[in-house]
Amino acid sequence: MEISTISKNLYQWFLLLRWNKPSGRLILLIPAGWSLWLTPSAPPSWRIVALIITGGLFASGAGCIANDLWDQKFDRQVTRTKDRPLARGTISAPTAFGLLFVMLLFSFLIVIALPTSSFTLCLGIALLALPIILIYPSAKRWFAYPQAILAICWGFAVLIPWAASESSLFGGIPILSCWGATVLWTFGFDTVYAMADSIDDKAIGLKSSVLTLGNNTKRIVTISYALTCFFLAIGAYVAGVTWVFWPLWVIATLGMQQEIRTINRSGFPISIFGRHFKNQVWLGGLLLLGLILGRMN
Repeated sequence: MEISTISKNLYQWFLLLRWNKPSGRLILLIPAGWSLWLTPSAPPSWRIVALIITGGLFASGAGCIANDLWDQKFDRQVTRTKDRPLARGTISAPTAFGLLFVMLLFSFLIVIALPTSSFTLCLGIALLALPIILIYPSAKRWFAYPQAILAICWGFAVLIPWAASESSLFGGIPILSCWGATVLWTFGFDTVYAMADSIDDKAIGLKSSVLTLGNNTKRIVTISYALTCFFLAIGAYVAGVTWVFWPLWVIATLGMQQEIRTINRSGFPISIFGRHFKNQVWLGGLLLLGLILGRMN
């Protein structure tokens, strides 16, 4: 096989894993960071941080492949997704399944590399998460709020880092608040993201929170973002995060509310929804920066 052919194949794999879109990877890793810096033993070791980041990349890659395998026929009919590798046929389904297996294998190896004291618990959580992650892509066929299923998947990005750091899920209000904040934030930003596909989804008979909520969509997302910041504030307060966190929390809280005000449910161009998604990465990252500084101060 020629080098140019290998390069093209690797590039298509890169696209399939969505590693060309760092925002989608960061928006999963940010809640993992919230969790690590809210644990009683924070700040976490750099080894734990590195393993969680690496595992997050592999796990999110597996999720993207599973999503595209489920949706390749529908993706061809949706403006935003019609150029994905499986939809275009630049990657075959068997190749995608092979790459999915590799991502799951690497994710498992990351779990093995976690501290011995937390291995069993982390493995159990990972095995519990796996069927939900693989089932999620089908949710838009049978569930009125598929974004809620994704939000539950994102919740595991809180549980596994906490378990890896603490060797337990005992943490009281901070872990519960972090989990709640993550689920609500994910539901909010993915609902906005789904607005880009709402016309196509309705035409081909798929479900989404946007179609279900209708004119209440912006109000529900506004409430979701408000509760996200409220729960994270409660968790930070109980965890003893210092004053450095709070100015950044205020900025992020106001920023999330301003962001949803600028969204029109039928807004065009479609890029407006992608921009909202990227801005949520910045705002969630600002909250993470506040927690890091607040636990290191």
